[in-house]
Amino acid sequence: MNRILFDGTARAHLLPLTFTRPVAQIRVGILTIAEKWEKYLPGHYSFLTEEYLKKKFPPHYTAENLFLNGALCPSEALLESLDKLKENQALYAEDQLLAFYGPAEATPESAESLERISFTREVRLVDRPWKVFSENGAEMANDFALLTRGRSSASLSSSNTVIGDQIFVEEGVVAEAAIFNSTTGPIYLGKDSTVMEGAIVRGGLALCAHAQLKLGAKIYGPTTIGPYSKVGGEVNNSVILGYSNKGHDGFLGNSVLGEWCNLGADTNNSNLKNNYEEVKLWSYAYGRFMPTGLQFCGLIMGDHSKCGINTMFNTGTVVGVSANIFGSGFPRNIIPSFSWGGATGFMDYRLDKALATAKLVMERRGISLDETERGILEHIYQLPNN
Repeated sequence: MNRILFDGTARAHLLPLTFTRPVAQIRVGILTIAEKWEKYLPGHYSFLTEEYLKKKFPPHYTAENLFLNGALCPSEALLESLDKLKENQALYAEDQLLAFYGPAEATPESAESLERISFTREVRLVDRPWKVFSENGAEMANDFALLTRGRSSASLSSSNTVIGDQIFVEEGVVAEAAIFNSTTGPIYLGKDSTVMEGAIVRGGLALCAHAQLKLGAKIYGPTTIGPYSKVGGEVNNSVILGYSNKGHDGFLGNSVLGEWCNLGADTNNSNLKNNYEEVKLWSYAYGRFMPTGLQFCGLIMGDHSKCGINTMFNTGTVVGVSANIFGSGFPRNIIPSFSWGGATGFMDYRLDKALATAKLVMERRGISLDETERGILEHIYQLPNN
């Protein structure tokens, strides 16, 4: 059965993270949502996403397709219901469309005409930016069980201190003189990842393939450090999607960083308001700040954005794609894509300059800024209210 992960209504609410990727390409726990589905329900998957993203993430159709909500995390209960789902039926949790069968021309909107089947069990939808970190612990535990079931962990050097037995080490891991406490959550060290001396980890932690924890890093779980990322300083309950750096001292808490981001030395974010009130976060979907229901909420940063040394981000700050932030003081809580500046004001970050920087950054990881990637960034630059 051909399977297509559709963006649906979650896409607009997950901006700026979904400016550059389909919803199901967001990482929460150890795996992306798409990778989770591939593990739970093996087969061919593609994406139904925005037109300008289709060159990089093309949909693949057959005569009959199973469409799955890209914000939906899989579970055994969902698999049971999907197995019973028939042609001309759609699976809903209350008013939320979860899945449906359809032909190549089907869309989530067309599912409204299908027979509605109710799913009454718990569902986990990552349909808001803060859910990436708030659901990270539960998804990390699920992914850890999924990835390690029936497998044996590689060994760690005896120079490390290991507390608890929820730790799994993939091949090629290098870790010396670090402390790992897995009594508070699982610790997963991905293939060829590195943990330098003096790092202290209080699980859960997902250190994905080729990622690094720097000297003396302090990690409070549940935290995910995506592939090829480098992290130092203090991090608490945050998700770094991949290929991004927070290499120096400074605090990152209850936050999400996209790919190709860099936080300058001693960058800090606030994750708690001084009056302890609920944090509001900018919503691209509504065009205003919206309540999160959370007391702790830090920084949401889109792909390719950077900040200089000693940058300070206030509670509940949203940064778009390819912004460059620097200078003293707190910049405002919503920083549009392709902005250049800081607390004293912003100007337009010229597209040619932004693309030149992106090219250099990606080349350092052996990846080229090809015409497809350029086209995505050029399209975002032209979007109103980006």
